Amino acid sequence: MHRIGYLLTEGFQVMALGTQTVFEFANVVAREPVYHLTNYSIEGGQVRSSVGAIVDTERADEHASADTWMVSGVVNPLIQSASEAQLQFLRNVAGRSRRTVGLCTGSFVLAEAGLLDGRHVTTHWAYAEAMRQRFPSARVDVDRIFIDDRGVWTSAGLTAAMDLALGIVESDLGHALANKVARVLVMYHRRSGGQSQHSQMLALAPKSDRVQTALEFARAHLTGDLTVEALAATVHLSPRQFTRIFLAETGLSPAKAVEQLRVESARYMIERGRHSLEVIARETGFRDRRHLREVFIRTLGVSPLSLRQDAREDTSVVEEQSPV
Repeated sequence: MHRIGYLLTEGFQVMALGTQTVFEFANVVAREPVYHLTNYSIEGGQVRSSVGAIVDTERADEHASADTWMVSGVVNPLIQSASEAQLQFLRNVAGRSRRTVGLCTGSFVLAEAGLLDGRHVTTHWAYAEAMRQRFPSARVDVDRIFIDDRGVWTSAGLTAAMDLALGIVESDLGHALANKVARVLVMYHRRSGGQSQHSQMLALAPKSDRVQTALEFARAHLTGDLTVEALAATVHLSPRQFTRIFLAETGLSPAKAVEQLRVESARYMIERGRHSLEVIARETGFRDRRHLREVFIRTLGVSPLSLRQDAREDTSVVEEQSPV
């Protein structure tokens, strides 16, 4: 049996407990008690969540033991820091557990404990830049919804923690069982971790109408001419002026932004549609299927075919009398 310990603090974000459903139904699907869950806190006793729900916990002391430690986040990690007792506990147990997990802003707790030094990590997009500045030795990647780097797992915001929990189930029990759990939980797609946290149009967040207009034109004409010259012409600027303004407002070159919009559109078509990868590449502005694959692996860390296979398995009809 795999023991999972949840380390909770006062004001913990309640979504952390939502991930327990993943392990609950992994037991149901496996038809045996694969996972045993225990809620812990440093002092033990009752702990109140961010929404006021009260949870009974056991004391996290030298007798507390788990194969995987799940560390909850809080609503604002820049205001509420972990206690020294909590940090020392994590330092003590991390070396003798199989995994240590930071759920959403729980990654800040792991960083404060020194567990993220030199590791690739993620967190909620709203706090990614703060993490980069406060913990420069952590390699923050905001374009991943969860990451496993040598036994230390971190997730992006809120619902991405569910994907991380399914990733743990897949690691422990296999791809097929994890997909069954996803279907039982009515999760449309068990995301593999390579997806961006939010829309590129929102991420770019242009400040002027001119750049916004150019981006909207680009997304509506992904198969057309989207060179700097063409985009600049849509807002009546010279290519040099347009590039300077675009870079200042979005932090990206026009070419890189167009590439990200094409990747987002192609990913959506792959996950939701039945078109061939050749058609998807053509309709989203890539030269061909090979070009699509190259850009996907470089930007998302996953191939279009892998994404397609996961999506098809997740939405396939289960030819069983019961999903469990």
